[in-house]
Amino acid sequence: MTETPLPAVRYATALAPHRSLSPEAFRWLIRGAIAVNLAFGVPMLVVGAWPVLGFLGLDVALLWWLFKRSYLDARRSETLLLTDRELIVARVAPDGEREELRLDAYWLRIEATEERLVATSRGNRAVLGRFLSPPERLRVADELEAAIAEMRAPRYRHAWD
Repeated sequence: MTETPLPAVRYATALAPHRSLSPEAFRWLIRGAIAVNLAFGVPMLVVGAWPVLGFLGLDVALLWWLFKRSYLDARRSETLLLTDRELIVARVAPDGEREELRLDAYWLRIEATEERLVATSRGNRAVLGRFLSPPERLRVADELEAAIAEMRAPRYRHAWD
């Protein structure tokens, strides 16, 4: 049985959204919001403006829901793998659903702007790193273009190699 050699990996990276607030910091933020709202809400309750306390509770609940939603979106990721044959884009959605795209490396073109990073090959397009910041997107584009240029560069075999 003959074995097919694996293609050389020219570039590999894992992309994930950045979250600046750790789970512990999130807990402290919610505690602080509750403390501030109670400091304002209890005097309102004492003077008879009890509905204000309910609205302050809604404020904390909305803040908690928005951050939980942000942490759920942080589960999104992409893995880029460039071989001599193809660019493999493996995506994982926040719900765990996996998607894999394969683009022919020979025809691969990278189009990068601050707004989007697109890999195109034979009419197939893949938008990469939608969740990245503009500087991160441009950095990935530069790294990917350098790897593509290295992959396409001619390789010569000499007797002294």
